Amino acid sequence: MRELRLMMTDTGEEVTVSQGERLTDYASKYAKYHKTPILAARINNSIVELNKPLDRGGTIEFIDLSTLDGLRIYQRGVLFLLHMVLKEYYRGYQLWVLHSIGNALYCELRKNGERKNFTDEEIQRIKMRMLELVEQNVPFEKQEFYKNEAFEIFSNQGDADRIRLFKFRKKKTIKLYKCLNYYDYYYGYMPPSTGCLKYFDLAKEKDGFLLILPDRSNPQSVTKPKPLPKLSSVFLEYARWLDVIGINTVADLNELIAAGERAVVELMLLSEALHEKKIAQIAEQYANSGARLILIAGPSSSGKTTFAKRLMIQLKVFGFQPLSISLDDYFVDREKTPRDESGNYDFEALEAIDIELFNRHLADLIDGKELCLPRFDFKSGKRSWSDKTVRLRKDQPIVIEGIHGLNEKLTPSIDRSFKFKVYVSALTQLNLDAHNRITTTDTRLLRRIVRDYKFRGHSALDTLRMWPNVRRGEEKYIFPFQEEADVMFNSAIVYELAVLKIFAEQLLVQISPDEAEYSEALRLTKLLDYFLPITNIEDIPRSSILREFVGRSVFKY
Repeated sequence: MRELRLMMTDTGEEVTVSQGERLTDYASKYAKYHKTPILAARINNSIVELNKPLDRGGTIEFIDLSTLDGLRIYQRGVLFLLHMVLKEYYRGYQLWVLHSIGNALYCELRKNGERKNFTDEEIQRIKMRMLELVEQNVPFEKQEFYKNEAFEIFSNQGDADRIRLFKFRKKKTIKLYKCLNYYDYYYGYMPPSTGCLKYFDLAKEKDGFLLILPDRSNPQSVTKPKPLPKLSSVFLEYARWLDVIGINTVADLNELIAAGERAVVELMLLSEALHEKKIAQIAEQYANSGARLILIAGPSSSGKTTFAKRLMIQLKVFGFQPLSISLDDYFVDREKTPRDESGNYDFEALEAIDIELFNRHLADLIDGKELCLPRFDFKSGKRSWSDKTVRLRKDQPIVIEGIHGLNEKLTPSIDRSFKFKVYVSALTQLNLDAHNRITTTDTRLLRRIVRDYKFRGHSALDTLRMWPNVRRGEEKYIFPFQEEADVMFNSAIVYELAVLKIFAEQLLVQISPDEAEYSEALRLTKLLDYFLPITNIEDIPRSSILREFVGRSVFKY
């Protein structure tokens, strides 16, 4: 048996093991260096499950709940537990995992289109059964089957609908996970056993329930998230719309793509019609609000710029002549920009904006005064001034797009009644299947990878390296204020990943296994592999939000 050498990052020591050994024993040994359960390991930038026989040596970094990958693995394990118990108690029902609310997942149990309404007693019974399985510490076993064998297993378990996900995949085999006598399929890695999954809770919520999971900042504590009624409402509205058009899963989308171009074009037009309807409604809400400022904010790659331009067109339909002001033009001079904990300029900090000047200009414009607006020169890091002056008519709205738009501290001098706040995000509701969901973050990241390459000269590796900082900025400056919005716009497009696939795949495969971002690139590549591509992008309307990322927008970015 060949010997393998492992460099353990927890201690810096080198360990010699035999090929074919598993990391489960070593995880137990090194558990004392981790505050939460070890769920998997990273060998030379590739994630491996603890139960997998070792076939190579290298640097070993154990993954626990303090990492994003650890939280993903943990979530899959708890979902497996949940699905097992629901199959045991509610035969004929299907678990649907719809969206996240903070550190929780909103789920529904459905049968023949009807949603089950749980009692508190039923929720508690499900939780206690899950905890029994945790106590038993049952292993998750990965097994590989030929497609026809896996399809038979699904059919026998009452999961025949899941067969459709694999209809267009080229691989001859499917890897399933087994726990006791139950099989399930998950996109991504799994924990070694149920014994790791001690931290979770369940709670009733609307037409379903919440599966509450650990938070990365305090993984050993499980608390119900703060209610987000506006965000939840937008998520559910879009989910119900997908029910109406019959596209809830990637399998549904793939079958439509396979039906031909006419079906795809109709879906594109239908998606754009929904967006246009929503933007028109927002314009009408503004027209009836009595406000003068329209403040637009949202996380990265939500399509805010295209949304703002399309909203301005709809405002003109109502007779308004909106003035667009860029928050970037109110940056303080470079030497006055605050720095983050690493000593780098923090352009996302509220203090990077000249709040006093910005508010004075807004007040003057609302009062009908004539003034010159600034222009920020990013090359010199200095502010300059426009030669042209502007003056607003009495009812002329000001449209402002920027990261801090929902934060009252951005516009403290302006009365709240003068402000109309819009939150924009790609609130994805398309699932791989009923309980393998696609996160909104993954959709936005793929949008950004494509856009950064096409318009900013960044490689996929550059974008993946920047993404953690982008996410930290969103968590700090955007998400805490999202419920402050007067209205929310969901920029998700049901078919977009089938389009982004043809651009993103070729960028992601260029990332070397030597890079720390390799495992993330591999994860995104595997996600895109489930989609049939939409190759004729000429059919995408030129005003679509998707054009902001793939190019040829009528708005000329």
